[in-house]
Parts: sequence; structure tokens; C-alpha cells
Amino acid sequence: MDWLMLLLSPLVIAFVYPATLLFMMYGSAVFLHVYRHWRRQIYDAYVENFWDGGQQMVAAFFDAHGTLWHGYELMGVEKLPDDGPALLIYYHGALPLDMYYILARLLLVKKRRLRNVAATFMFQIPGIQLLLEVCGAVEGRSRKQCVDILKNGELLAISPGGVREALFSDEFYTMIWNGRRGFAKPIFPIYTQNIREAIRSVQVGRRWFRKLYELTKLPLVPLYGGFPVKLRTFIGEPIRYDSKMSSDELAAK
Repeated sequence: MDWLMLLLSPLVIAFVYPATLLFMMYGSAVFLHVYRHWRRQIYDAYVENFWDGGQQMVAAFFDAHGTLWHGYELMGVEKLPDDGPALLIYYHGALPLDMYYILARLLLVKKRRLRNVAATFMFQIPGIQLLLEVCGAVEGRSRKQCVDILKNGELLAISPGGVREALFSDEFYTMIWNGRRGFAKPIFPIYTQNIREAIRSVQVGRRWFRKLYELTKLPLVPLYGGFPVKLRTFIGEPIRYDSKMSSDELAAK
């Protein structure tokens, strides 16, 4: 029996990890609900803004997870401005683990909140709306809100490939932008090494799942993984652009 458990343990870990991450998200949401009702007893003397203490603690929670399990590193954070707007363009892994860790690290180290464009279905999942709201997530179809965020001098992260890229890209990190160019005005390109090796999407029935996704816009492709691979995010040099350039030219750049 011992040898059987040893043999099956990698398989168990591979499918349990995504569920663990979902548990972390729900745990964070539960914590924020508690914080909302007991804020005067939690960091009452420390918090300047209503949600500052809650954001810091959730960020510390995810940062600890990234550090312990993946040895997470964020390289080039000094390139981002200390104030004023910046747009970050990133490749979407099967699960955007790196974005959770980037959000946390920037809040803890640079004291800046990174707003992130999330898929519409995320806002329809029961129980985590508060987490999305407090973390500054923006619904993917709200382009005007994205523009307003940048006008307000905030940081904004966008993955042009979105859920489609997450589910149907491959081990070669093929970008799937699907003709999206409206957001192709990148200032800081970012890339996370090994993000597709940490969590993968099932490749069996890929074409069928792709058709199903295009019909429903729901991420029904099974995920597996949670492998403790090293994750290292690189923030590139800002891409300068001319306002006269077309969105296609910017995307190619």
C-alpha cells in the first residue's frame, strides 16, 4: 500500500493544487468579509484607508505562498514609476499565478496597487466579488474603465490573450491575441519564466474544448499541476511609441 501511495502522490498533487489555489481565493474573500465587519479591531490604528489593512494581509498571504512554493522573484520592479500611470502587458498562463504574486509584491514592496483586467465570468462566480473589488480587478469588456484608471495615474495590467490564451496556448508559450489590438499600447512588457510548467491545461480534446469555449466563453478545460517550479517574472524596458503608430504596429513591436 505504501508503494501505491508513493506512486499516486504526484497525480494527487497535480489535481489537488488548482483546488488549493481556489481555496486560497475563497479564503481571502472570507477574510475580507470578516475584515469589513471587524475593521476597528483589526489594524485600527494602522489603516488609513478602509481596505488598506485587508489588502496588505491578503498580499502577504499570497506573497508567502509564492515565495515558499515557487521561490518567486520579481525582477525589474525598479523600472516601474513610483507614481503616475503605467500599462503592463503579460502572457496569460493556464492560471495567472504570476499575476497574483505580482499584485502582492508590488503592494508590499512598492506600495502601489496594480489594477488587473479579469475575465467577465470571474465576476459571476459566487463569493469572490468582494475579493475582486478590493484587489482592483476590472471587467474585461469595460474598456472605458481601463482608460479612466490610467488617466487617474494608476497601474494597469492586461493580458490581450486572456482566457483563450490561458486554455489553448502551449508549451511553446504561443500568444493567442485573437485579433485584439485595442489594448495594444504596452508600456512595460512582462513575462514569467516557467508559468506554463507550474499549471497546465489538458491537451486531450483540445479542438473540442476550443469550440465549447467559443460558444460559452466559460473555462471548461480541466487544469492540472501545482508543480513547485521556480517562477521568475521579468519586467522589460518601457516600449516607447509614437501616437501616430497603428495598433497593429504597436502589437508587432
